Amino acid sequence: MSDIAEIKVDGKTVELPVITGTEDEKAIDISKLRDLTGFITLDTGFKNTGSTKSKITFLDGEKGILKYRGYSIEELAAKSSFLEVIYLIIYGDLPTQAQLEGLQAEISKHTLIHEDMKKFFDGYPSRSHPMGQLGSLIFSLSTFYPECLKPNQTAEEQNLTIIKLLAKFPTIVSFVYKKSLGHPLIYPKNKYDYVTNFLWMTFGQRTEDYDVNPIVVNAMNKLLILHADHEQNCSASTVRIVGSSDCNLYASIAAGIAALWGPLHGGANQAVIDMLELIKADGGDTEKWIAKAKDKNDPFRMMGFGHRVYKNFDPRAKIIKKACDDILENLGIDDPILEIAKKLEEAALTDQYFIDRKLYPNVDFYSGIIYRALGFPSEMFTVLFALGRLPGWIAQWKEMHENKEPIGRPRQIYVGETDREFVELKDRK
Repeated sequence: MSDIAEIKVDGKTVELPVITGTEDEKAIDISKLRDLTGFITLDTGFKNTGSTKSKITFLDGEKGILKYRGYSIEELAAKSSFLEVIYLIIYGDLPTQAQLEGLQAEISKHTLIHEDMKKFFDGYPSRSHPMGQLGSLIFSLSTFYPECLKPNQTAEEQNLTIIKLLAKFPTIVSFVYKKSLGHPLIYPKNKYDYVTNFLWMTFGQRTEDYDVNPIVVNAMNKLLILHADHEQNCSASTVRIVGSSDCNLYASIAAGIAALWGPLHGGANQAVIDMLELIKADGGDTEKWIAKAKDKNDPFRMMGFGHRVYKNFDPRAKIIKKACDDILENLGIDDPILEIAKKLEEAALTDQYFIDRKLYPNVDFYSGIIYRALGFPSEMFTVLFALGRLPGWIAQWKEMHENKEPIGRPRQIYVGETDREFVELKDRK
């Protein structure tokens, strides 16, 4: 294939370079298109626009492939911990034993948050959404650690900010959950690993001992690994474009949290539980609701089935299905909502209507079920998504700075009014 693409504009032929990625992805570099022709491209939603060159994540939706730094998601989920994947995504390689222990030790030094941050919870309304709390708390970290505002940070200074964020994020998430229950906060125990410590702070009680179930730890590790990064999605792109203004890491991640909060992005697993609750309230007749989903004139849509990016199957769903089955079996959950979920899952995997349309259960379907089985309210699901996505956001921000990428500044096609004469206020009708 030629390494040049030709475009004809106003009778003029312009040659543009063709770029090939390491996984054989093709792109036409239009960086100089406006300079050469005076034209720009219009790509609403940036569905066909590559905003950067990245070494972090490769995704092939047609083939159902997801890789972090060249490692398949299947192998990482089966053989590694979330902390290993954090190291891989942010620093580029799987850690040695010494590097992993070093990262854990560094994180353990910074798991506590400033006691003044606890006062913020007193100001939030009792029914405030956990994502609103999380976003504001992460944003406020920049006020407690103003050294992050220093221009031209050294690599060591930047890394300390990264370590502090990795360490404090699970503590903040657990505090948000505890406050939603009106329970006293549980401080971290640094003898635990990253995920176990989070579960201890989240489900532990001051009144009794709490032993973290290893099956729960395993499932949580897998969930967080599967959500760790997903290429240039809405929130990752938000982190990069905010960071491109030389905004500090905490504020850039807070912007990613805001993007993730949208129901079209991070709220899908909550929407699954809302759908199951709806079916339960209607009497639990899954056949009725499956028929509604098949009726093109009915506005009802099955949530947690199919995927906009993965056209044949979601590779993450195959992994998390087993963890979901293990959790439900081990915890002995008796929940009518989960029984409805099992019936919908069976229909999606066996009914030809769903098979033909590739409406398979996706990762949001199973993650919502697991979080509910663990006892999380649905409002916390997107917060847990953010906990998993944190290393990806950090890596995207870090890579953007290392590449010395310019400030993000998309163009537009103006379609508003042209020249208008100003009318004095007294003469306006």
